[in-house]
Amino acid sequence: MATQPNRPEGHFWTAANMGALAESFGRRAGLKYRKPIKEELETVLRLDAPFLQGSADRALGRWYFKVPGWLGGDKKLAEEHLRRSLTYNPHSTSSHFFLAELMLDQGRKAEAREELRRILQAPPDPEWEPENQDFKQKATALLKSLDSNP
Repeated sequence: MATQPNRPEGHFWTAANMGALAESFGRRAGLKYRKPIKEELETVLRLDAPFLQGSADRALGRWYFKVPGWLGGDKKLAEEHLRRSLTYNPHSTSSHFFLAELMLDQGRKAEAREELRRILQAPPDPEWEPENQDFKQKATALLKSLDSNP
C-alpha cells in the first residue's frame, strides 16, 4: 500500500485482512477495526470502483450491515452498496447472499428467497468457483430453513 498508494489492491486486501481479524476476535473486540476498514474500502471505491467485480462495494455493504447503527452501521446504505456491487457482476453469489441476509434481518422473506434462488441459478464462473460453491451450499441450507419455517 505504501509503495503504490494509488492502486486498489493494497487498500482492498488491508481491509479484508482487518475484517478477518475483526471477525476472529468477536464482535466487541473487532469493532475497533471498523473505521480503518471503512476508510480502506472507500479508498478502493475512489481509486477503482469496479476492482474485483465490485468487491469494495460488496464489502462496504457488509460493513454497513454488520456494524451497529450507533457506530455508523446503516441498513439502507448496506443495501445500496450491495446492489451497486451487483452492477459489476450481476451473478455474484456472495453479493446475493449478503443481500438475502440483510433482507431476512429486515423481515423481507420473499425478497430474500428470490436472492437465494438467484445464487442457485448463477452460472459457473471459474474465477470465483470455490466461493460460488460455498455460497450455493449456504443458499440451499437457508432456503430449506425458510421453507420449513414460513
